[in-house]
Amino acid sequence: MNPVAGILLIALGSIGAASFYVPLKKVKEWSWESYWIVQGVAAWLITPWLFALIFVPNGELIPIINESPSSAKLMSMVFGVLWGFGGLTFGLSLRYLGVALGQSVALGLCAAFGTIIPAVVAGQDLFGSRAGILTMVGVAVTVAGIAIIGYAGALKSREMTEEQKRAAVKEFALKKGILIAIFAGIMSACFNFGFEAGKPIEDVALAHGTNPLFQKNPTLIFILFGGFITNLVYCGYLNIRNKTYTDYYTSSGSVLLNNLFFTFLAGFLWFLQFHFFGMGSSKLPAGMAVFGWSILMALNIAISNIWGIILKEWKGVNTRTIVILVIGIIVLILSTFVVKLS
Repeated sequence: MNPVAGILLIALGSIGAASFYVPLKKVKEWSWESYWIVQGVAAWLITPWLFALIFVPNGELIPIINESPSSAKLMSMVFGVLWGFGGLTFGLSLRYLGVALGQSVALGLCAAFGTIIPAVVAGQDLFGSRAGILTMVGVAVTVAGIAIIGYAGALKSREMTEEQKRAAVKEFALKKGILIAIFAGIMSACFNFGFEAGKPIEDVALAHGTNPLFQKNPTLIFILFGGFITNLVYCGYLNIRNKTYTDYYTSSGSVLLNNLFFTFLAGFLWFLQFHFFGMGSSKLPAGMAVFGWSILMALNIAISNIWGIILKEWKGVNTRTIVILVIGIIVLILSTFVVKLS
């Protein structure tokens, strides 16, 4: 066990997750539904298989999948379908709120629900042990940081003119975005439930000699496939309703190559959060492993808000608001180190 190494590994994944929406800003001419599902092909279909094939030893991936309990594979996929609603609406929350505020609200709720509920369902007494109490303290500090950032977002909304808001976030819509982000945060917690359901798959992977750092990679195949199904249905519906299916074959060659490059880059960056989360959580003490999810979400929020500053989503607000935002980011980062106290 090495908590510091675990946090650093999870942080690497957070950098990828918080940065994934940046390449999508380089996509040209395509509608949201078109580029969203194409990045999903990379993030939820191609990359999970690629990483599993690379990091599961000596061609053991297919035997692991075949020997894993059908119930574990099915439930991981079911939770993936439910998470898909969260992932889908998460993309919409970024569309309407921007990288910083959208990720803060959605991932903050995801951190709280995804950390606490699996432990409660498993029958863990979070107030009966030092590790459990520290988990609750860590989640509480995370929520405090989220509340501070949310307050900064509310101040931002008051201080910026409508023109400034739309200059920073093209389709800015605060009320719609907040409602979508709340739903996204609750449903996105199902991803962690998928990991819990997939533990028998991890056991089979370990029995086949998989390095514990990569034991979650086979489970990711099933969770992400479930999420892909949800997003494919909705984006396909939008493609047909809006007649944007022409995006895929009417773009010029240069635009098509540009869009494929940036959507696949976005998908790759997005996937890194769960690859490194699997590595980092394997380094956390057993009693504090549940807090790994909160660490991932907190760091995602902190880094996404840094991106929000870089992308000038906070341009036009006063210094006090930026100070409040930075305090919120610092609180979130500090919350990740509660795990060291176990």
